Amino acid sequence: MAKTDALSQKYLRFLNLVSAIKGLPTFPALDAVEERVLNGLAATWATGARVTVLEAMELGADTSPTTVHRRLKTLRQKGLIKFREDEDDNRIKYVMPTDMATTYFAKLGQCLDMATRARTT
Repeated sequence: MAKTDALSQKYLRFLNLVSAIKGLPTFPALDAVEERVLNGLAATWATGARVTVLEAMELGADTSPTTVHRRLKTLRQKGLIKFREDEDDNRIKYVMPTDMATTYFAKLGQCLDMATRARTT
């Protein structure tokens, strides 16, 4: 049971740290759908794959493609993603992370690192 409590405490510390990061004025506020879309994109980007807008619209199994497309537009307006045209076919657009998105993910990674290194009292 003690190991379960320690893991719970680590997770709660992580949530508190993430909450603090999300409250910073340097990052735009995200609604739940925007956050899920951005996390889904990040998981795909982490594999080295490029994501087209059409593929991104299919990432949200619990969200309609139209809603995802709207959230892609808001994520772009908030400076977290950009669209890049395919070199050979300008009808294909790729969803790419911006520097702000990379910084955001790095901050979340720092939160995870801090939460897992902290000692339970």
